[in-house]
Amino acid sequence: MWSLYKKEIISFFSSLTGYLVVGVFLMLSGLFLWVVPGELNILFSEYASLDSLFYLAPWLYLFLVPAVTMRLFADEKRIGTMELLFTRPLTEMQIVLAKYLAGLTLIIVSLLPTLIYYFSVYQLGSTVGNIDTGGTNGSYIGLLFLASIYVAIGVFSSSLTDNQVVAFVTSVILCFVFYFGFDALSDVVSSNQLRSIVLNWGIDSHYQSISRGVIDSRDIIYFLSVIGVFLFASKTVLLSRKW
Repeated sequence: MWSLYKKEIISFFSSLTGYLVVGVFLMLSGLFLWVVPGELNILFSEYASLDSLFYLAPWLYLFLVPAVTMRLFADEKRIGTMELLFTRPLTEMQIVLAKYLAGLTLIIVSLLPTLIYYFSVYQLGSTVGNIDTGGTNGSYIGLLFLASIYVAIGVFSSSLTDNQVVAFVTSVILCFVFYFGFDALSDVVSSNQLRSIVLNWGIDSHYQSISRGVIDSRDIIYFLSVIGVFLFASKTVLLSRKW
């Protein structure tokens, strides 16, 4: 499994894919947070906070993560190496996990340089260190879980087809539905109890909960459950070749 994981990591950084994803994420987040005037610009706000980053990042990852994951299985099917992959002494779940961990590693690599933003805001406060460290740590954890779901959705979408464009579009739609779709649906529900249930199906309510700096077991269970469902679905798609 780890040899396949290493192969995927090497393939990311031996082509432009890895560098483009990391570069585009850092360029866009840097422009909106430090250069472009507006509500997201940290220098134009009156608070030493990284809230703008944690608002912007889910929307950037909504497109960047599918761009990373669209090739994981679709490319194998297109060039005919999928059956060769199954000849290795690996189970379907090990193959799925190797692809998933490789995609997640690339997203983590893109997120690590944003720690520079944290230290910059830390120093820019009217009192050095005047930043909500607990909330910031929680937001990073929440963003990591959110990206983890995006990667799981991307792996599942890629397993469905041999066309990378179809995999990309499917992944973007599913990520959008889980991040924003359930929130929009809750606005048209009249029952308060049903509205709460619909909200809890979406990523955003759990992401916002963790971003407050409080790690709730219900939020962790939600993220792990959604990741598990999509990885199991990917495994099922791979198994379907034997049916």
